[in-house]
Amino acid sequence: MKLIISRYFVLVLIASVTLMSVAQAEENVAWPVKDYVIGPGDVLDIAVWKEEALTKLVTVLPDGKISFPLIGEVKAAGKTVAVLHKELEVKLNRFAPDVSLSMVVSQVNSMLIYVIGRVNSPGRFALNTNVNVLQALAMAGGLNRFAKRGKIKIFREESGQTKTFSFDYAEVAKGEAIEQNIHLKRGDVIVVP
Repeated sequence: MKLIISRYFVLVLIASVTLMSVAQAEENVAWPVKDYVIGPGDVLDIAVWKEEALTKLVTVLPDGKISFPLIGEVKAAGKTVAVLHKELEVKLNRFAPDVSLSMVVSQVNSMLIYVIGRVNSPGRFALNTNVNVLQALAMAGGLNRFAKRGKIKIFREESGQTKTFSFDYAEVAKGEAIEQNIHLKRGDVIVVP
């Protein structure tokens, strides 16, 4: 009887852990492919069915453009994958009716943040998931002993304007002022004085 109960308990435990892992994995998906905004440096795998000459890996240039056969240069940066996909299909339909195009972001290289100042390993860091300020500071090796923990700033460029967010490490670490622990976006700069 004890053996049956313990096997049952183990199976329930395994099922619970598996379901929790699946739920966490779904929760941690950073950017659904259709909603991902393309940026300079990203590599796109574009393929046209039955047209080998129209199957290419293209890198988004610093000016935000890609070059593709038959249609030339196309602005890609700032557009979602779905929008660029539709635009390429429309442009290619002039040359090949009923074109069947697939597009995948094969490398995300434009999702960069910067951590500078009094951290142990300052620099730029690539994001491949949603990252908040505490996680970014951990990626930078943590604060050094000279850091002014209550005066950390996050700078964000949006619509030609620079927004500033304050971050008090001690308060957030204690579980207070959690709203300061914002999720970072492409190009954010964390300054630790």
